Amino acid sequence: MDQIILLLVKILNVYLWLVIASVVASWLVAFDVLNMRNKWVYKALTMLNDVVNPGLRYIRKVVPPVGNIDFSPMAMLFLIYVVQNLLIGLLR
Repeated sequence: MDQIILLLVKILNVYLWLVIASVVASWLVAFDVLNMRNKWVYKALTMLNDVVNPGLRYIRKVVPPVGNIDFSPMAMLFLIYVVQNLLIGLLR
């Protein structure tokens, strides 16, 4: 049982970093550092968004954007930290 909990914590940690990478990539696209007309950049960001957006879609229903700022990735990171701490608490 402990191994399953540790595996879930590691999976959540990978998803956390994917959310952070998605946020940073969206900023780089917004500031025109990354060019979406590049085939490889487009494919990489599409794949990253395909992984991250299903989880963020549920949070966007609860946490709407304020102005032009989307707080759903921040809420997702907070939720991941809470779930990880609960799972680690189960190990003790």
